Amino acid sequence: MNSSRRKFFKKILGSAFILSTLPRITFSQQKRGGPIAVSSGNGLRATEKAMELLKAGADPLDAAIAGVNIVEDDPNDITVGLGGLPNEEGIVELDASVMHGPTHDAGAVASLRGIKNPSKVAKLVMTRSDHVLLVGEGALKFAKAHGFKEEDLLTEKARKIWLYWKETLSDKDDWFPPKDEEIEEEIRNYFRTHGTITCLALDAKGDLGGVTTTSGLAFKIPGRVGDSPIIGAGLYVDNDVGAAGSTGRGEANILNVGAHTVVELMRLGKTPEEACLETLERVVYTNKKQGYLHDEKGRPKFNLNFYAVRKDGLFGAASIWSGSKYAVNDGNTNKLLDCAYLFKRER
Repeated sequence: MNSSRRKFFKKILGSAFILSTLPRITFSQQKRGGPIAVSSGNGLRATEKAMELLKAGADPLDAAIAGVNIVEDDPNDITVGLGGLPNEEGIVELDASVMHGPTHDAGAVASLRGIKNPSKVAKLVMTRSDHVLLVGEGALKFAKAHGFKEEDLLTEKARKIWLYWKETLSDKDDWFPPKDEEIEEEIRNYFRTHGTITCLALDAKGDLGGVTTTSGLAFKIPGRVGDSPIIGAGLYVDNDVGAAGSTGRGEANILNVGAHTVVELMRLGKTPEEACLETLERVVYTNKKQGYLHDEKGRPKFNLNFYAVRKDGLFGAASIWSGSKYAVNDGNTNKLLDCAYLFKRER
């Protein structure tokens, strides 16, 4: 292990002691503070809606949830909510988490079937139960008890993509794909699709809220849970410091409690971008131990993205590989920005 890596882990391992001795964090006000809304690359509509509500005085968590609800309701986004790609059996399973800065409370659902807005159910887990995470049948019963209606979330578009995956999965089964000329271009390129949406909101008072919601890994084993509903991995909010969320390979993130690590690095003085990059370096380092998930140069064969906003209004995002974008609304403009990255994607 080189000296820089040792210093990084020493810093992380020492953070528990540091947290017990540090006073409340105050950052220099180089930025004007909130309101700010930050989201993943598919979140321009989310940041627009969140900012509209923040300006109207809404709670930051409510603003963030309302933002992602637009994407959850959109059948054309095949990675979130209605129309999300299903598990290997053709059933859509959704995950989501929410976290509220002022109360430091959180709620989450995983493997939820038949309910298109898991983010709303996650908030109810936070506010109407003594639990943080509900899964599967229990999450569904909880949602129905609160008036949510079951519906078929598998759209015709998602069904065709799932069927094409199933038909081309093996040449040793009895499934045959259609002729090449009959395959729609969108179906042929389903594997280029990546998703999940996270939205982080900071209001004018300096309070934070965040949400991450997804249909998870396409064609997953039924019951698989990624990082999105795991507090500390797919989402973490500390009202004294900042908030972070993620998209990308959930398993790699869970193994490194990524969102929490980003926030803790911001607590130690890192900018949001620096904190995201340093956390990704940790993911790359630990990934090398797993053998099959990196190339001959030691680089991951997957992507992972972190998005962060600090309490003073400074924001940033980073990815393992170049090419990712993120959405930011600062109250004046709503735009996509390039994520910082560790490795430049080769053609």
